[in-house]
Amino acid sequence: QVQLVESGGGLVQAGGSLRLSCAASGSISSIRAMGWYRQAPGKQRELVATITSGGMTNYADSMKGRFTISKNNAKNTVYLQMNSLKPEDTALYYCNSVLFTGVYWGQGTQVTVSS
Repeated sequence: QVQLVESGGGLVQAGGSLRLSCAASGSISSIRAMGWYRQAPGKQRELVATITSGGMTNYADSMKGRFTISKNNAKNTVYLQMNSLKPEDTALYYCNSVLFTGVYWGQGTQVTVSS
């Protein structure tokens, strides 16, 4: 089992930046990949970015060039650097981890971008 705690969300003006963090604990060695997803009110949860245990990254097309996912293995933490934020980036951002035995989710951190 893995526990995930997100942090770093908040209110920012359009064009600003935020860095989200996701701290993992538990069966860290079993994690195959971690990712960030987001869900805006009235919309389905959507992929933002993922990173494998080997460091390979993948981004949703709309996030490429603005968002960067990275990880610090020593701290068991995954980050999402978000630049050039837009009001449409407003959402609850979730971290997840993928293990052979299942997928785990954090509680989410709210990001609100004002125009």
